[in-house]
Amino acid sequence: MKKMLPWLITILLAITLIVVAAFLLLNKIFPSDTNNPVNEVAQQVETKNLTADQIVELTSEISEIKTNLADPDYIVQINFAFQLDTAKAKEEFEKIKDIKIKPLIIKTLADVKPQELSGAAGKDQLCSKLLNLINKTLPEGKVTQVEITNYILASM
Repeated sequence: MKKMLPWLITILLAITLIVVAAFLLLNKIFPSDTNNPVNEVAQQVETKNLTADQIVELTSEISEIKTNLADPDYIVQINFAFQLDTAKAKEEFEKIKDIKIKPLIIKTLADVKPQELSGAAGKDQLCSKLLNLINKTLPEGKVTQVEITNYILASM
């Protein structure tokens, strides 16, 4: 038994170190999205139940945005619909959408890789990011929802 005791201690110590290392690496490989600032602000925006007429009244569209992505071999053509919280906010949005909002969208898309836009999760993340950036830009009111109404990704 005396000869086995050092071996048992060594084995238990090795197992403990492996478990601790695995726990630390697990947090690095699979980070939680709870502290993601993109999701935080997007979750703070409340959506109300509106009628179809109210939705049309509060929605503004930006069509035919064509730009390259982060990978210059890919081009995207995309349309957006932005739902705002008040009619006054929509008026303000309409005034600045060509001079402030469109360039903001193009800059955001310039940092996006084609793989990041694949699937619903990628598109939702883009919409959340745009929602946060546009709300910082608006002089009055808030964007409550961003939807992609048309999307074409093509390689050159």
